[in-house]
Amino acid sequence: MVGSYAAGGGRGAAVAEGKLDELRRRMGKADGDLLRIVGVGGGAWGSAFCALLQDAYGRHRDKAQVRVWRRPGRAVDRATAEHLFEVINSREDVLRRLIRRCAYLKYVEARLGDRTLYADEILRDGFCLNMVDTPLCPLKVVTNLQEAVWDADIVINGLPSTDTREVFGEIGRYWKERIRPPVIISLAKGIEASIDPVPRIITPTQMISNATGVPLENILYLGGPNIASEIYNKEYANARICGADKWRKPLAKFLRQPHFIVWDNSDLITHEVMGGLKNIYAIGAGMVAALTNESATSKSVYFSLCTSEMIYITHLLAEDPEKLAGPLLADTYVTLLKGRNAWYGQKLAKGELTLEMGDSIKGKGTIQGVSAVHAFYELLSQSSLSVTHPEVKKLVAPVELCPILKTLYKILIKRELATDSILQAIRDESMYDPRERIEMSQRQCLYRPSLLGLPKDSLMYSLHSGPQDPSLCAKCISCSNADSILY
Repeated sequence: MVGSYAAGGGRGAAVAEGKLDELRRRMGKADGDLLRIVGVGGGAWGSAFCALLQDAYGRHRDKAQVRVWRRPGRAVDRATAEHLFEVINSREDVLRRLIRRCAYLKYVEARLGDRTLYADEILRDGFCLNMVDTPLCPLKVVTNLQEAVWDADIVINGLPSTDTREVFGEIGRYWKERIRPPVIISLAKGIEASIDPVPRIITPTQMISNATGVPLENILYLGGPNIASEIYNKEYANARICGADKWRKPLAKFLRQPHFIVWDNSDLITHEVMGGLKNIYAIGAGMVAALTNESATSKSVYFSLCTSEMIYITHLLAEDPEKLAGPLLADTYVTLLKGRNAWYGQKLAKGELTLEMGDSIKGKGTIQGVSAVHAFYELLSQSSLSVTHPEVKKLVAPVELCPILKTLYKILIKRELATDSILQAIRDESMYDPRERIEMSQRQCLYRPSLLGLPKDSLMYSLHSGPQDPSLCAKCISCSNADSILY
């Protein structure tokens, strides 16, 4: 039963309380002072993540408080209300809970069309508008952003990356008088690209820090694999929380549950970038699956090609990126297999959705891979980042070595190609063996510190930017072919 780990008696509850007490001490909480945890955003993963915390720690009401902020006023349409009523009546535990809370009648009225339900209203009863088939535990929902966050100790960013800057810009105004900054865990997967004054990426943790003034050591990223409904229903999963030493190990321990194992890692950049990239390539995976009638062979070919592009791109953005293994690989795999971006690609290829419908889809939320395609393409097409093409030995923009990304850009953003062009991209006779792209990434100096906004006068920038003596870079000394070093 969902929530049984903390709600049941005995050892599980004692372990949960012990972890809660340990984190409270680390955060300097006095007896009687609540540890305030606030989720910002009411999407599927943000809501499910807060529900996991509510299940684990919500019974200790004198020590912890879990709340969720979401925007008010989002109406639930009649068809969704009818489906929600069916879900309620198919689950005896949910039906009994709503009757006890005197909340069942409003769902009857909504099904008949006699009442309008709202997303924040149903979230209080444990229903996320983007995941109505998976009832959650009841949640405390606040629709006033200032009230929700002004004294929060831990903030969970469950917003799409496209909304993160705006909302946290508003939050930053409420935190101007704070003496001690909160700890922020970002679940957002995506990046922005800035071209002026120099091409660079802006990750969600950077957006949050820039908008609020909270130091980066207090902002962490948590990545999957995480299909929200499956994790809440206690399918075994693992994840990594990434960031500075100060908070990642204590939070990994706090978040860990028997079915949700959380490890920690210091490589924030690779994990955030991969979080955005996997959404891009998941759209293509959905297209390939639909266009080949779920051909296992075609999907596996696509997987090998797209992961090699992902590895290549991360070598541009991190000096020594985390290898695509463990939770990073699992997160990529599960997103290509079943995530909302893969679903979106399938629907486009089948003609059941059109690009004109936009990237915010009823019942699914924001398809973050679309904006990520645009951001990464724009970033990697800049001539100032040119690399040497391994065959023609000429300088080309990095995107020229990413044929799948280029094709998705022409399909989704420029709308110059049909969805079946993705098959041509992976069947092109001139396509590299994925091993070659990976070996090139690992062998040669692709790292561009400027892409992370590092100043030109920094040591890291001077060692890796612009044509100069390869012997200046310790990493370059071991390159097997000095003529092919990429600057």
